[in-house]
Amino acid sequence: MTATRAVDFSFVAATIALSVYGQIALKWRLDQLGPLPAGAGPALRRLLVVLFDPVVASTFVAAFAASLAWMAALTRFELSRIYPFTSLSFVLVLLIGAFVLGERLDWSKIVGVALIVIGTAVVSAGPR
Repeated sequence: MTATRAVDFSFVAATIALSVYGQIALKWRLDQLGPLPAGAGPALRRLLVVLFDPVVASTFVAAFAASLAWMAALTRFELSRIYPFTSLSFVLVLLIGAFVLGERLDWSKIVGVALIVIGTAVVSAGPR
């Protein structure tokens, strides 16, 4: 792989990494903050407080940066070629969720993720 192609793929990798960070950090922080209170008023007030939490705010920044990286990737690849790579976010979120957040990892999730990986490999191995 040439250095230029490695840079091209780094935009795809950045998109995935930033998206995964956003999901994991948001879930982690919301678990710490607890569920929304009952009632529209208290829930809305709590959501406003949550929006200004530094970790939550960082997930919005990560989502924006992921969008910028994705736009850069789209200038270098066909959409049909790189979009399947975004499914790797599911794999990473599942694994990090299990090992960092302590979420349940069962056989149905493992088989589903394996199918995603196989599908991504098949699509990305197509003619260039």
